Parts: sequence; C-alpha cells; structure tokens
Amino acid sequence: MVRTLVLTVLQGASPRELVFEACRRNNTELLEETIADLASAASKSGKKPAEHVAGILNSARDGVGNGCLHVAATYGSYEVLDTLLDQEGLEIDEIDRMDQDTPLHKAVRYVNSLDKSEWASAGHPIVDILLDAGCDPRIRNKAKLKPIELADPRNTELRSMLQKGEFSMQAGGDVVEEDYGGPTGSASDSD
Repeated sequence: MVRTLVLTVLQGASPRELVFEACRRNNTELLEETIADLASAASKSGKKPAEHVAGILNSARDGVGNGCLHVAATYGSYEVLDTLLDQEGLEIDEIDRMDQDTPLHKAVRYVNSLDKSEWASAGHPIVDILLDAGCDPRIRNKAKLKPIELADPRNTELRSMLQKGEFSMQAGGDVVEEDYGGPTGSASDSD
C-alpha cells in the first residue's frame, strides 16, 4: 500500500526529484532506473549519455543548494553514494550554497549525528567511500573548517581516516599502504 502510494506520487516527478528521493532513502533501484532513463533519452536525442547524466547530476540542487552527493552523505545513503560515484564526470567536491560544505563535510556531520556505537559500522563507511573516490579533505567551508575540524574529537578513527586522506592529497596520491603479511627482504638468492 505505502509502496504503491510512493510510486504513484513519484510517477509525475522530474528526474532531479527522483534522484533526490533516491539519495534520501538510499534507494539504488530508483536511482539506477532514473539514470538509465536519462541515458536513454540522451541517446534518442543524439546526446552523449554519460555527459548528459553527469550534467543533470552535477546541476541538480535541492531547495537549500545541496547537490545529490550532499544529500546522500547527509542521510548516510552508502549504496546510493556508491552508485553515484560510479557515474563518469560526476563532480565530487561540489560546494553547497548555505554552508559551502563539500559532501565530505556532510558525511562527517552525519557521523557526528550517530550514536557512538554506530560510528564504525554506519558512519565511517560513508566518509571512507568519499575519500576513496578522491574527495578533498583539505577544502574549508564557509566557517573556514575542514572536515577533520568538524569531527567529534572522541572519534579517533574518523579523525585518523581524514588525516590520512589529507596526507594522501598533499603527497599527490603517491602514498601506497602495504598491508600484507608476507616475508620481507630481498627475493634474490645472492647476498
């Protein structure tokens, strides 16, 4: 009953509205269907599908100036973030209108809103996926704060993730973390 009501209401929605609904509810099915419809419409009109989809996603803003990544990060919508970050040409460090936050700022605020017992399981993956996608943790918002400066001081794991992200960006992405338990030393037989 509720699903039918939601689908009936969404049938008249614009692609932008559908994207934001998917971001708020972590609804990958709705997001993927909307992206497929946008790509199909682009192909039929002679446009490049990936560029058209990226253009729609990058220009979409909600009533207060948040982009789709901002909304997904605000709601902790991990699966939707994963799908969005797979879209070619998506702007990952977009700035919102109100606080000049990036999606990474919003993700840190989301983690802070969680109970401490949920930080590692529900919150940290949201920040991690954005860092892995290349979001810049060095960007300051309107209050001149970087995401690490918004993090709850008790959340040492989150702060460490953000510090590593900053270091990685400053090092030009040339940081390689070796995490294997194999033997060390030379593979050569000669001494």
